[in-house]
Amino acid sequence: MLVIGLTGGIASGKSTVSSLLSSRHDIPIIDADYLARAVILPGTRGYKAILSHFGADKVLKPDGITLDRQAISEIVFNNEHERKVLNGIVHPAVRRAMVWEVVKCWLGGHWACVLDVPLLIEAGLWKWVGEVVVVYVNEPLQLARLKARPSPNPNEGPLSTTQALSRIKAQMPLSDKLAYADHVLDNSGTEVDLQIQLDSLVAKWRKKSAGLQQKLYWLLPPLGIWAACMTVAFRWLKFKRKSGGKRRGRE
Repeated sequence: MLVIGLTGGIASGKSTVSSLLSSRHDIPIIDADYLARAVILPGTRGYKAILSHFGADKVLKPDGITLDRQAISEIVFNNEHERKVLNGIVHPAVRRAMVWEVVKCWLGGHWACVLDVPLLIEAGLWKWVGEVVVVYVNEPLQLARLKARPSPNPNEGPLSTTQALSRIKAQMPLSDKLAYADHVLDNSGTEVDLQIQLDSLVAKWRKKSAGLQQKLYWLLPPLGIWAACMTVAFRWLKFKRKSGGKRRGRE
């Protein structure tokens, strides 16, 4: 089974691509943002760890059950230690949930699945997927689209240029993510343009996954695990050579 890592940046169109992969191509999506919420629901190990560390009086909503995400954000925003503690609780739980979701896709006989992860590169998860797809727009267009978004709060207007830029600068630049990409989807045009690129890419993936070799990987799990390990090893080697070449070019 092909495991695809999908990433991008704020207002780049990653969510649109994820939606198209699911609705247009029937590929299961493993959404990291959804899992990050799921692993801290009441009763989970993550939920209990957060209450234990931060204190129920500080992080629970008035109902006494639900975590107050805004309150947690305020605690960790300017406190690096507390932010590391929170990440240490949430990130490992999300990774475990991702692995289990991938296994379920494989057991379900799917030929591919997509890991929709905003921090795919930053978290090092790009090393563990078969293909990395980056949804790209240049920064001026990214800024314009972000400013054009309606505010989720009806009492607030759209973001100012300063606010929008601060959100863009808080993330790894999209141009830096291109070095990790096996495929780049240019979302500078219309959604139809994006669909055409995506249809072509999915057709290539389907062709690659339709052979006897892929069927053997599914029928013989040890062989599939060996192939996955080889994919990871080649990905590391490929990026090491690429980054080494760039360093030599700058010297």
